[in-house]
Amino acid sequence: MGRKGKTLWTENGAGDPVTVKTAFNETDEANYVVGDILMGVSRGRSFRDCAVLYRMNAQSNALEYAMKRNGIPYKVVGGMKFFDRAEVKDMLSYLCVLNNPLDDLRLRRIVNNPPRGIGATTLDKVALLAESQGASLYEIIRNADLFPELKSAASKLLKFADLIDSLRRKGAELALPEFYDAVCEQSGYVKALEEKNDMESRGRIENVQELKSNILGFLERDPEDATLAGFLNEIALYTDLDSVENSDECVTMMTIHSAKGLEFPVVYVVGMEEGVFPGSSAQYDPEELEEERRLCYVAMTRAREKLTLTNARQRMLYGRTAANRASRFLEEIPEENMRWESKPQPRFGGMEQDATFGGDRWDGGVSGSCGTSFRAAPSPARPAGGYSSGSAWSGGSASRRETAAPVRRSAARSGGTSAPLMQLQKGDMVEHTAFGRGMVLSVRPMGGDALAEVAFDKVGAKKLMLRSAGAHMKKL
Repeated sequence: MGRKGKTLWTENGAGDPVTVKTAFNETDEANYVVGDILMGVSRGRSFRDCAVLYRMNAQSNALEYAMKRNGIPYKVVGGMKFFDRAEVKDMLSYLCVLNNPLDDLRLRRIVNNPPRGIGATTLDKVALLAESQGASLYEIIRNADLFPELKSAASKLLKFADLIDSLRRKGAELALPEFYDAVCEQSGYVKALEEKNDMESRGRIENVQELKSNILGFLERDPEDATLAGFLNEIALYTDLDSVENSDECVTMMTIHSAKGLEFPVVYVVGMEEGVFPGSSAQYDPEELEEERRLCYVAMTRAREKLTLTNARQRMLYGRTAANRASRFLEEIPEENMRWESKPQPRFGGMEQDATFGGDRWDGGVSGSCGTSFRAAPSPARPAGGYSSGSAWSGGSASRRETAAPVRRSAARSGGTSAPLMQLQKGDMVEHTAFGRGMVLSVRPMGGDALAEVAFDKVGAKKLMLRSAGAHMKKL
């Protein structure tokens, strides 16, 4: 529709079938991708052979967590890593100051963000007074009316101190997710972005909202340490685990738009769900839907040798959880050219149309540089990613009341209990499926998990979270 037909060809033979995986949620999806990458590396592939593509930048969040927990080097192309984004750093700075008002570095970042009329000159005066008094910046700001040097800015500084004090009191009363909502609202940060009303600001608001997903995920992983300090400790750990230092030996992560013109031996396209890909706005607009279909064609043809498409039965984005059906685009892949790694689910309904990717036919496998085309071939027997009727999840968005309480249902929701934590100590020898043989240098308890630093013979030192890495590593 809207494009001329074309005949594509390749000198390559028929490739592997397309793998389609239905995961329970975005965490399981990320763990599946990471596990498959590690398995491929253990069989001789390189990390640089692999690319993970997603429709929206916010989807990188769960994937980055899984990469870091398993010590996989990665880079984000055409965008910034989640915790490197300015708005995420800003909100984390608010949380750090609320947890510890004596954190001068982060207080400097937020005291005039959003603008409160507290300029650099005033902050320099505050810093000089703090140095002379042997006090923190916050202590000077809290008592700004006592210093003649700050007379002109005292009211603004005291108002900021009142904001911090008020939020700290709320932190003692509210559950962590509700507290984060209060910080976003009362700090004025989100409101300032909303007032700009441009595309960039809307994207930044989404990232601020997505940080709440990290909070909810933290509560599920470690309900016994459901405190602001515990969350910030975990974030500090993850932001310190980046493995890529100007190295090309890493997994590439990017949006599908950024992938145009690029190719990789192994490609994972994640988030193949209605409302994600295609997006919600495209589902009722034929022209937008066709553009999404062409974009899906672009994503799938980035793979030279192996293509994996994943979807989740429920996904948390921007701090809200929704149950989505599998993408209609999965129904448009001929059944003989795909392998669905999931239990049968109720089939995707209403897919009777003969939609095509630009009118081109797919002859099987994954092509080389010429690209590959796909033609609709709905199969009533094929499983889709709809949520099973026996599940406890009721669909829709989680209410604020539901998300406010510390989440203690993770074992039930994921269908079982967590795997036991591998017991390691300094000097133990281990074997990792991808990194090979190594010696444990240190083990540091982290809530219900532990951070292990291991010196591997082939790849050098790696920091790994044991609960995740244990699935790919054994003690010798």
